[in-house]
Amino acid sequence: MKVVDIFCGCGGLSYGFVKQGFEVVKAFDNWTPAINIYNANFSHPAEQIDVYLLNPEYLKKLAPDMIIGGPPCQDYSSAGLHDENKGRADLTLRYADIVCEVLPRFFVMENVDRIVKSETLPKAITKYKNAGYGLSQVVLDASKCGVPQKRKRFFLIGEFGGRDGWLDDRLINGQTATSMSIYDYLGNEFGTEFYYRHPRSYARRGIFSIFEPSPTVRGVNRPIPPGYKIHNGDATKDITMVRPLTTLERARIQTFPQNFNFLGTKKTDLEQIVGNAVPVELASYVAGKIKEYISIKETFVEVPIEEQVKLRPRPIQMTFEEFAVAN
Repeated sequence: MKVVDIFCGCGGLSYGFVKQGFEVVKAFDNWTPAINIYNANFSHPAEQIDVYLLNPEYLKKLAPDMIIGGPPCQDYSSAGLHDENKGRADLTLRYADIVCEVLPRFFVMENVDRIVKSETLPKAITKYKNAGYGLSQVVLDASKCGVPQKRKRFFLIGEFGGRDGWLDDRLINGQTATSMSIYDYLGNEFGTEFYYRHPRSYARRGIFSIFEPSPTVRGVNRPIPPGYKIHNGDATKDITMVRPLTTLERARIQTFPQNFNFLGTKKTDLEQIVGNAVPVELASYVAGKIKEYISIKETFVEVPIEEQVKLRPRPIQMTFEEFAVAN
């Protein structure tokens, strides 16, 4: 099944789908550092282009069975400006327009969970429904999908000609009952039990343990500030046992493999690239559920009702005496 990734970033979503056996044939993004990293790690090309200049007719020639993508989400994010009428909220609708013109069999759109409260999501859903897609909508907790990180993400997944809710049960019921910790996934790879993650405000804790899921990896990574005051919720009160994680360690929490090549990208760019990425194992989880659905659907052959009548076993004709003996 051929897949095209739009808003590919450094390739977290693509990598997860490749892990499940999908053939990603091309990817697109408009940020040079992310494109460079992507092309260093995949055999298929990523092209740098403004999505408004991406011609759907060009995509049709690639004959994708599926389009996947995570339109930039700052306008819905708790770290963003919350202005849906400016900038990036429009990219969600642009993504929908591209999908609805190309009409692949499936599409996957990933975003932050806050999008469910936006005015943009219903507009995108209307576009997909008018184009003939059956939709599954779900918010997944990455820590229950193979990722050692509390990261809630919204997925809108469409099947052309399908029914609404076609993948909901698989996605929801496949999550684990408990959250995955960093130790569950990486063991003692970091060589420290406690680490600092800069809080959005000092009313929140900043010190965490590897024996719990990481908080959401963001595009901000700062050292422990001088005079940091211990919070009641901090995992330890001994500041000497704490250090911030490196960018590559944060990429590991995003479940990128150790051999993933980040090219020595400038630190500020790399922090943003890693923070924006879809965790590989979360993408793999979603891809795996789609794969299961396709596998089961393609082994089921729907027989027209008139053919079903012909195939029904005919009643056995027997005499009363034969019936009595048989029973």
